[in-house]
Amino acid sequence: MIEVICGTDRPNSNTRKVADLLVEDYKALNIPVQLLDIAALDFHDAVGGTYGNARGTIQAAVERVNKADGVVFVVPEYNGSFPGALKLFIDYWKYPTSFEFRPVAFVGLGLRWGGLRPVEHLQQVCGYRNAYVFPHRVFLSNVRDTLKDGKIADPVIVDLLKAQARDFVKFIQALKVQGLDANSKLKA
Repeated sequence: MIEVICGTDRPNSNTRKVADLLVEDYKALNIPVQLLDIAALDFHDAVGGTYGNARGTIQAAVERVNKADGVVFVVPEYNGSFPGALKLFIDYWKYPTSFEFRPVAFVGLGLRWGGLRPVEHLQQVCGYRNAYVFPHRVFLSNVRDTLKDGKIADPVIVDLLKAQARDFVKFIQALKVQGLDANSKLKA
């Protein structure tokens, strides 16, 4: 199962629209996929919790990450980095279970730089926690103009996203064949 994480808690976001399109790309490949929208999480569940020990909706979302074969982050740029709500959610992931040996891929959204900074910051977090960082990143510059009626207007971006999905699946499968994926390594 692949979890596509909509990395903002902003309602009706462009991030959610892009995440929905990515879910469709994985479904077209006949890959089990789910959308994990952090806007649907109740962050009151975090109050009083401890890192690696969340409650309620946050705990259920962390458990989905822990079972995922791979995680795709769709992340917008907020204040030169990724959204605080995403950081708070990640802070409740359990180490090493949630991170170590888990394949992760990134799609950035932004204006001029297409979400380069948040993706790079998030890659640092995932790399620090020993996730397998898939190197094929996709950036959507000027996302407000790129999205038209819920679709991506630029055919090059459409092709890049489809190629990322196809190759991320191959990346996950190659790790599984070698027994290097999170679900194999953490059970050993």
